[in-house]
Amino acid sequence: MKSVRSRKDRVVLDTSLFVNPEVRNDFGGSPTEAIKGFLLLAEQIPSLEFYMPSSIFEELMNFVDRRKVPGKLMAVLNQRSPGKHEMNVPAVLLYELIEDIRDRINKGLRVAEKAVRSVGTVDERELIKGMRKSYREALREGIIDSREDVDLILLAKELDALLVTVDHGAIKWAEKLGIRWLVPDRFRDYLLSFIDDE
Repeated sequence: MKSVRSRKDRVVLDTSLFVNPEVRNDFGGSPTEAIKGFLLLAEQIPSLEFYMPSSIFEELMNFVDRRKVPGKLMAVLNQRSPGKHEMNVPAVLLYELIEDIRDRINKGLRVAEKAVRSVGTVDERELIKGMRKSYREALREGIIDSREDVDLILLAKELDALLVTVDHGAIKWAEKLGIRWLVPDRFRDYLLSFIDDE
């Protein structure tokens, strides 16, 4: 059966697809093997173009054995940085980001206050471990917290591409910007649907 898709669809990939142990297993047991598994499917789908911001690609290369990554990865996975100076985003998103950061700072302050109140009643190592975990949850979960996250979102917006990531912050901001997204544990099925249609 022929596909009803007429133009090449674009897909922007996050590092998590290859390095997060909970999601990469659809493609391989290690980041290097996951790249190879992805390539086996991606090469069969001429109707898709795959992209990764250069900053994310460099991050990915820290997790793999570069000598074992097939050279064809460079032919299949386009490295491209978003046009940071050319893009416009609604100002309301800046306001929302600032409000979100302020709320998170206040949550972090409450986590620190709770830890201070626990001094002397809990083992110091356990207290620090618990405080770090709670602080990280309060300040980092569900927010874009790196330049790489911003590159990922802006490139997907610029290309009108499907964003594949497990990062909750990137997904939250993708939704605010009207970017299509897919969690990596559904990505293999997505690719197979194109192979069935070819």
